[in-house]
Amino acid sequence: MMIARWRIDARFGHKQQVIDSLKQWMNEVGSQIGWTPGKVRLLTGSVGARESTVVSEIQVESMAELDASFAKLATIEAHKEWGRKLEPYIVSGSPRWEVFRVLDGT
Repeated sequence: MMIARWRIDARFGHKQQVIDSLKQWMNEVGSQIGWTPGKVRLLTGSVGARESTVVSEIQVESMAELDASFAKLATIEAHKEWGRKLEPYIVSGSPRWEVFRVLDGT
């Protein structure tokens, strides 16, 4: 299992707009590629992290599953439009993906 983490920073005063936009995206677009509420969670900076940071974590079984999700995402016009609408509310250059492997046991 893996966790794909998308991290962005909201412009000052726009964090709630970014959070609301991500929630809308999850319902309208993410659900089309299998990113259902049980596989996704949203986080925001608190202690030791930038308060402006908003993170989406998506649970996937493999890199192949993540790649297939990205390929399907590229075909969804609503995703492209969503990105254009989100852009004014985020810090340019801040979006980035990180992928982590979940280790079994402790």
